[in-house]
Amino acid sequence: MAVKFSQRSMAFLKKLAISFLIFCVFLESQTRLKDVAKIEGVRGNQLVGYGLVVGLAGTGDGGSSFFTVKSVANMLESFGIKVDPKQIKVKNVAAVIVTADLPAFAGVGTTLDVVVSSVGDSKSLSGGTLVMTPLRGPDGLVYAVAQGPITVGGYSFQTAGGDSVTQNHPTVGYISNGAIVERAVNFDFSSKSVVRVYLKNGDFTTAQNIQEQINEFFGKKLATAYDSATIDVDFTSLISRPGELVKQVAKLENLPVTLSRPATVVINERTGTVIVSEEVKVSKVAIAHGNISVIVRQTNRVVQPNALAEGETALEENTDLTVAEEKRVLNEIGGDVPLSELVKALNALGVTPRDLVSIFSALQKSGALNAELVIM
Repeated sequence: MAVKFSQRSMAFLKKLAISFLIFCVFLESQTRLKDVAKIEGVRGNQLVGYGLVVGLAGTGDGGSSFFTVKSVANMLESFGIKVDPKQIKVKNVAAVIVTADLPAFAGVGTTLDVVVSSVGDSKSLSGGTLVMTPLRGPDGLVYAVAQGPITVGGYSFQTAGGDSVTQNHPTVGYISNGAIVERAVNFDFSSKSVVRVYLKNGDFTTAQNIQEQINEFFGKKLATAYDSATIDVDFTSLISRPGELVKQVAKLENLPVTLSRPATVVINERTGTVIVSEEVKVSKVAIAHGNISVIVRQTNRVVQPNALAEGETALEENTDLTVAEEKRVLNEIGGDVPLSELVKALNALGVTPRDLVSIFSALQKSGALNAELVIM
């Protein structure tokens, strides 16, 4: 007996099948699109300004910081007070650079956190207050104004005898909600119908996978991948009223996607750090790794002359040189095995992170390392 489904039932089953497919993909990768990509135009902007911190307890810039003296003179002149810069002492004042990040869609009146960093030879910004400082963007326009008491996570004390104690970085401070936005960045997101997505790490396979998963999730051909890092999503057919784009982009951001990661070994020779991605494979090879250690010991002993002999007490140096080589046997590693097995095989050799630097470099030269080797 054949079972017939209505058009509404068929549409429901189709949505159910798509939801099940997306759920299976989520179980496989559990990576949201928002975690590996950015939407064009939705970004922050960096702001910077130059200002003065006042009220310091003798820990400000010294007399050698002429720009601080000049800044104080200019500030006082703006208040109608003319002072000769040579007569100004700046022990309680410090010149600082103020930085902040202006988030996307931040409106006028929004407050920002700011970081205050000493420019001159100030010992500490603790207890100081930042005087009103305009913060400018790359275009030279003022987008925010900062002012307020500074919080410092360190301290610096100095005694009259010259002894000093310093904890953390007292020359860098922080003001929570210390800046007010005076100019908004013009970006009308609601007027857009095509959203461009940029992958943080470009990859053609990943871009193709994401294009197919977006089209399958929305049930329409909305996404088009133009290169390894750029994907356009056209929501024109899904937008019927203002504000609908935000709803569709929210769905897009939380869409679980499948990534295709390259096999990479990253090595930092300065710190001995080695990071191996899960996709790395090593052809079957035999490795013997041994270290030669050279130990030089120097001891001194005092030589005394006899009581009746003429001579002076002398210092005699004795030097011992020892050369030792660890005996290691050949160990077979590699082949089509998972990363965990490769790590176990390398651990069986008793290698340290710095040993791995030499081993992976040698594996690449021999052609046995099936991955990209990145040396920092």
